[in-house]
Amino acid sequence: MDFDTIAAISTPMGEGAIAIVRLSGDDAVHIANKIFKSPGGKKLIDEKTHTIHYGHLIEPKTEEVVEEVMLSLMRAPKTFTREDVVEINCHGGIVSVNRVLQLVLQNGARLADPGEFTKRAFLNGRIDLSQAEAVMDLIRAKTDRAMNVALGQMEGKLSRLIGQLRNALIETLAHVEVNIDYPEYDDVEEMTIPVLLEKCSFVRDEIAKLLQTSSQGKILREGLSTVILGRPNVGKSSLLNSLVHENKAIVTDVAGTTRDIIEEYVNVRGVPLRLVDTAGIRETEDIVERIGVERSRQVLKEADLILLVLNSAENLSEEDERLFETIQNMDFIVVVNKTDLPQKIDLNKVNELSNGRPVVTTSILQEQGIIELEEAIAKTFFEGQIEANDLTYVSNARHIALLHQAKATIEDAIVAAEAGVPVDMIQIDVTKTWELLGEIVGDTVQESLINQLFSQFCLGK
Repeated sequence: MDFDTIAAISTPMGEGAIAIVRLSGDDAVHIANKIFKSPGGKKLIDEKTHTIHYGHLIEPKTEEVVEEVMLSLMRAPKTFTREDVVEINCHGGIVSVNRVLQLVLQNGARLADPGEFTKRAFLNGRIDLSQAEAVMDLIRAKTDRAMNVALGQMEGKLSRLIGQLRNALIETLAHVEVNIDYPEYDDVEEMTIPVLLEKCSFVRDEIAKLLQTSSQGKILREGLSTVILGRPNVGKSSLLNSLVHENKAIVTDVAGTTRDIIEEYVNVRGVPLRLVDTAGIRETEDIVERIGVERSRQVLKEADLILLVLNSAENLSEEDERLFETIQNMDFIVVVNKTDLPQKIDLNKVNELSNGRPVVTTSILQEQGIIELEEAIAKTFFEGQIEANDLTYVSNARHIALLHQAKATIEDAIVAAEAGVPVDMIQIDVTKTWELLGEIVGDTVQESLINQLFSQFCLGK
């Protein structure tokens, strides 16, 4: 494919040691050659690929020095985009990097759209769509475990498995075509149905295995929405500060101090948590606090996990029991806090209301019980699971939805084959499954979806 030459800043804006302006396209080397001057007078167009050069960027008309740079030269096809790529390493700073970008744009390059470099890598066959999406997952990864999942997908782990399933379906469709083309031979149909059932059952089982990892994969990718819930002054904000290892929330002895929702990301044993500290849920006449309580009730509906905090130094109240009723059908862990004070709470009653969910005792003030709580969070969602680098995790919501659809259509094909439906009818469901799996890697995806996906990328990637 022929594209124009694009350019963008590929490092975060702000002060730093180095910033990078990237060019990609047929004229990338020519544009860089016009504005680059080396001490020895060498020309970039004469240099070998995958080399780096020291020199200055100059304004071509006036030869005014714009910046001192190190310039990396990489020729197609052995580049990320499979086009000629030039990366200009300049001093990190808002003014310096913008001057370099403007110089490049004034001499023939176009400002890249968000994600356009990765989009070109996809369109030029360097990576498939699932690998392209993994690039963004890698950038956004909040834990080592999430990063390992993204790396596996970026290296083609999911792509290879999807390719195997699609090849199995192609073999099945080939047998079906033989049956349709030569209907006069009865033994062809007798051979076709067993092969069809075997291949379709294999594909169905492999899709089911992938979907088994989807809940864990989605958590690793997006984080576990975790709401800290409880009555006022039971230690919710202290728990947030302890897990985050920073004083993010105001902690006082005054009930109702937290008036609004506070959110923070934290890594707990490889599980990314999006912690939400809520206003204590109680009946109140304070208008501001009442708004906070209503917001607390709202975020409960979107939570993946609840940390219900109780006060060990107080008896269970009616409000505590109502909170148990509210979250009974959700995943939750009970945190019995303030164990450094004389115990008044009935732990037997707490265990009864917990209905088998984990109960952890803590003293946030004395930093006791936090390790046990972190272990309980990790076991709740990953107990018995294979480590991320030993399994192909599916973490992308688009992939998960397509796999569910593919599983449904292949099951329809199996049911039809077992019921003796003519093979040309079964072929429709098998073909649909093949197309749905192709959408995951981008083989059968529409251009509008491609544009939408890459528009979510950061500029310069």
